[in-house]
Amino acid sequence: MTSTIVIGSGFAGLTAALFCAERGQKVTLLTHGAGTLPLNSGVIDVLGYDETRVRVVSPREGLKKLSANHPYNKIGIATVEKAITHFLATAEKYGFPYCGNLDKQIDVPTPAGTLKPTCLSPKSLDATDVSGKVTVVVVKELKDFYGEIIAANLKKFLPQTTDYNIVTFDSGLTGGRDITTLDVARLLDTKEGRDRFIAQMLPHAKDTTFITPQILGATNGECAEYIESKLNTRVIETTCLPPSVNGLRLRNMLLGALQSLKVKIVEDTTVLRAERQNGKCIAVVAKAAAREKRYTADRFILATGGIYGGGVILPKFEEPKEPIFDLPVWFIPGEENHSNEEFFSDKPQGFAQMGIMTDENLLPVDKNGNRILDNVYIVGRNLAGFDFCFEHSGNGVALSSAYKVATI
Repeated sequence: MTSTIVIGSGFAGLTAALFCAERGQKVTLLTHGAGTLPLNSGVIDVLGYDETRVRVVSPREGLKKLSANHPYNKIGIATVEKAITHFLATAEKYGFPYCGNLDKQIDVPTPAGTLKPTCLSPKSLDATDVSGKVTVVVVKELKDFYGEIIAANLKKFLPQTTDYNIVTFDSGLTGGRDITTLDVARLLDTKEGRDRFIAQMLPHAKDTTFITPQILGATNGECAEYIESKLNTRVIETTCLPPSVNGLRLRNMLLGALQSLKVKIVEDTTVLRAERQNGKCIAVVAKAAAREKRYTADRFILATGGIYGGGVILPKFEEPKEPIFDLPVWFIPGEENHSNEEFFSDKPQGFAQMGIMTDENLLPVDKNGNRILDNVYIVGRNLAGFDFCFEHSGNGVALSSAYKVATI
């Protein structure tokens, strides 16, 4: 049986571990923290915008126009599609179904009332076909969700809507602090909470679509389905500020799947260094509490999040480092190219594109294209050549690169 070690607990690491385990590999997942999904919308952006910041209508067509060094060109469109198909089946199997495909975007509402393009999302976030009357649900004592602003902006982005109403849900939660979307979502996972929400919304439910904060349960899509059936209308969530309820739903689903497949998960451990021999990694050394432990495997998958997650560090300007395997890091040279003059600009950020260059199998290569290690695979934001935030491509690259290395 092939043994695989995955380093990192973000979306790339969790899906890489899952896909490898599904193929009969003996998988150990080394995690340092909770990963990025609690900060992540939990939808799967494949490619939202092109290099000129124009919204991509079809992710499939957008992928064909990317530069040669973009990770998607190493992964291949056919593999991206297989990864999407497999993820949809996996999410359905483990009780948190997603919808969408590679040919068109889904419109997901934000707490500002704008629409974010994505490729895959739970049904509860899909606002693509909203029309007619809309009712925005404001939760009493919940900060950073302003019904008037959301309604005003949605009118611009959803011209097919005809009327807007704003109602307030009183959750009854108290305790001397501001409540969060996660607090309300956990409440709605209970029968008492659901009944309270349904009773307050029912008088407003005729011929309308509800737009709510991300509160329809903290575990999966069952709460949203139940409430919709009782109100007999669509109830659509916006994305939200951290903690991301939908990111946590996705993380919990993936962790449950890993546990069912007997993946060994080692928590709160920091991988310090790798042992290399004859062009391969033979082990990594990690520290947990006060001692170090050595982990051996046939294959290693690096999913530590690049410069955003500490997978790439910058001890000196123009000397980026990959701290575990000591792999060379590609970057755009020149201080003036490190970042744009305006942070929110119409161009990708230079620093965001730092990462590890690979061959077509996502194995690391040097500046001349020579393979460095034969059994260390690079996935997610550790890959060089893309700005996930600018492109809206982070979870898509994570998913498809994880699928590729698991199926090699």
